[in-house]
Amino acid sequence: MHRFFVPQLYNETMTIEGVDARHISKVLRMQPGAQLQIVSDDGVSALAEITAIDSECVTVHCLEKLAESHEPAVRLILAQGLAKGEKMEFIIQKAVEMGAYSVVPVAMEHSVVRLDGAKAAKKVERWQKIAESAAKQSKRDIIPEVQPVQTMAQMLAANDCAVKIIAYECEDKKSLKAALKEAQAKGALTDLLLIIGPEGGISEAELDAARAVGAVPVSLGRRILRAETAGLVAISAIFYETGDLGD
Repeated sequence: MHRFFVPQLYNETMTIEGVDARHISKVLRMQPGAQLQIVSDDGVSALAEITAIDSECVTVHCLEKLAESHEPAVRLILAQGLAKGEKMEFIIQKAVEMGAYSVVPVAMEHSVVRLDGAKAAKKVERWQKIAESAAKQSKRDIIPEVQPVQTMAQMLAANDCAVKIIAYECEDKKSLKAALKEAQAKGALTDLLLIIGPEGGISEAELDAARAVGAVPVSLGRRILRAETAGLVAISAIFYETGDLGD
């Protein structure tokens, strides 16, 4: 069943407007009486029935609230070193599908891509649209935010997650699993910052800066993973260890 996000507080009668209304009427060709799911701005999910429709506005009547949550128990923020070409789009799309709460594009020392000013803002706008589409497709209860492009220092200063993990290819003592077990033992694993480097990897200075604010360097295994692979592997492992991928 199709799911749409509406920027309104939950009510029995709601409206879907703009691009989504055009998609419902012109692409899906839905008619009054058809059912869909809506998620309101206050996080309420509901089963709804279309009562009126045109190309700019779809009016729905909410039949019942949906109690089931599609969100992970751990609020995971992915701080991803800027990757070139379409890799960043792929990373954002898949991270949202898998359950990331937010994605922070980080301009790191070894990033091949350089973004600033209007160019960066335009990219973030496109990435946000990709996140929204992925959230709809995967039936998320929220649209994860793609934050503005930040430096490593800005990202670390703005983040207050209880657990911070940085994937580092030269780490050979602590695994991701061991770091998660330690966090679980302390009862701190409710939110998590996952830092992944760009194609050129994470610099020593960036590693030191992350360590200084409590980030734990971890290994993702004996093989070197590409920038567009590492974060997705780590997200999968984190949600598996915390029970989000099934008992």
